[in-house]
Amino acid sequence: MGKIIAFANQKGGVGKTTTCINLSAYIAAMGKKVLVVDLDPQGNATSGLGIDKDNEMKTVYDLISGDTVASDVIKETIVDGLDVLPSTVDLAGAELEMVQMPQREKIMKGILDPLKEKYDFIMIDCPPSLGLITVNALTACDSVIIPMQCEYYPLMGITQLMNTIRLIKFHLNPNIDIEGVVMTMKDKRSNLTNQVSDEILKFFGKKVFFTFIPRNIRLAEAPSHGEPILIYEPTSKGADAYLSLAEEFMDRNKISYKSITKDTKIKLREVK
Repeated sequence: MGKIIAFANQKGGVGKTTTCINLSAYIAAMGKKVLVVDLDPQGNATSGLGIDKDNEMKTVYDLISGDTVASDVIKETIVDGLDVLPSTVDLAGAELEMVQMPQREKIMKGILDPLKEKYDFIMIDCPPSLGLITVNALTACDSVIIPMQCEYYPLMGITQLMNTIRLIKFHLNPNIDIEGVVMTMKDKRSNLTNQVSDEILKFFGKKVFFTFIPRNIRLAEAPSHGEPILIYEPTSKGADAYLSLAEEFMDRNKISYKSITKDTKIKLREVK
């Protein structure tokens, strides 16, 4: 039975999508079956995994509308074992339509639960808001990974996210838990970064992953090429960080995996 993990933070630009797709890619390279669910209308996880968005492509929006089934929407990526449920800007209108639907907070749960038999991990990239789509993701998931940029404003906004998670746990999903907090875009030379890091550690304690993600130009470039970092530049510092994060994630979950290094030849597949 697969595990569903939501990547959530209502603050935009904190490395949420970057963390979702790169952690997912490394876990797939370690021999696990992974599905990325793009619930952000910007569709950055979709394009970041090399999926060309066109008018004919079926998306998460079609699933929410009930116009198709998941097997017709899921797309393979170039990384063997990594698939994606794509999204486009059409998803922006779904939130208004969902308001009128019965059990509106549990629509994504109904879509994703049957897929847990097929995948080891289902990773949901949430939009940078705490609206109904994010509520659906938090209701469907088993746990939440919170990427946090090591700066002042992202730290100030975390209280609102934690309140939302507490409400979800009380009313909709009693099993939800914090999987962990990932510190992103960290510059160890900055005093502010170090101060914010200390505050994050005080607030979340052992939930904070030891691995942090540094600022890295290769990480910033990779999405424009439609490739996760393990393909685009596997010897970069950003790749080293996400490989380390994937190993720490798997160890925390007590799951055995195929060891890989920066020199490992990643098995790729030809996407039709």
